[in-house]
Amino acid sequence: MLAKRIIPCLDVKDGRTVKGTKFVNLRDAGDAVELAEIYSEQGADELVFLDITATNEKRRTLAELVKKVAAKINIPFTVGGGINTVEDIDILLNSGADKVSINTSAVKNPNILSDAAKNFGSQCVVLAIDAKLVENVWKVFLNGGRIETELKAIECAKRGVNLGAGEILLTSMNADGTKNGFEIELTRKVSEAVNVPVIASGGAGTEEDFVEVFTKGKADAGLAASIFHFREIEIPRLKRYLKKRDIAVRI
Repeated sequence: MLAKRIIPCLDVKDGRTVKGTKFVNLRDAGDAVELAEIYSEQGADELVFLDITATNEKRRTLAELVKKVAAKINIPFTVGGGINTVEDIDILLNSGADKVSINTSAVKNPNILSDAAKNFGSQCVVLAIDAKLVENVWKVFLNGGRIETELKAIECAKRGVNLGAGEILLTSMNADGTKNGFEIELTRKVSEAVNVPVIASGGAGTEEDFVEVFTKGKADAGLAASIFHFREIEIPRLKRYLKKRDIAVRI
């Protein structure tokens, strides 16, 4: 059995880590480079770095900050935000990222997924899906959750994998920052619909939430932000808890 992964997420704005609830009301959570180093030392399996204002402000993810983070960690590192071209991806991978997370461009220009897979390999391409429940339908939202589309989350995941995405980062906007638990049913449906790893994001509040998303939700990885940033749950403690619950994790 493949080990389940624990992934802290650094939502970055102007070089600082921030965290909000349902994509709004952001508050400062610390220095991105310092947090990345702490998580690497604590035993996080991977790290996700999202420049949450890059797409909206029409600018590229800050490559220099990526270089600083990459220099401090020894775990896989995914970077997203404002990625529109293969050249953008090349810059980030050369700056130290192991993978790139593509959200808005993957919907507006789906060929970026196939172009990225062709140039760098599917293992480097993460399709990020921000999903929100609208009238009982999980719809995909773009530009940091600001723009609603008619695209359904499961359809988006299937199409993305067919085009070359090697992993899905699935975020429930409804659950984001609430600490009420992951969106189990949505995660399970997406996990069952694709043959690539699915990272569950949005709603983590307790150790038991991770147990549920790994078992009932069939996720391959659990991503969280505020519970790690504000030390409500320490990664080593979480992994020990999961191991006691017979969930395979790297200690």
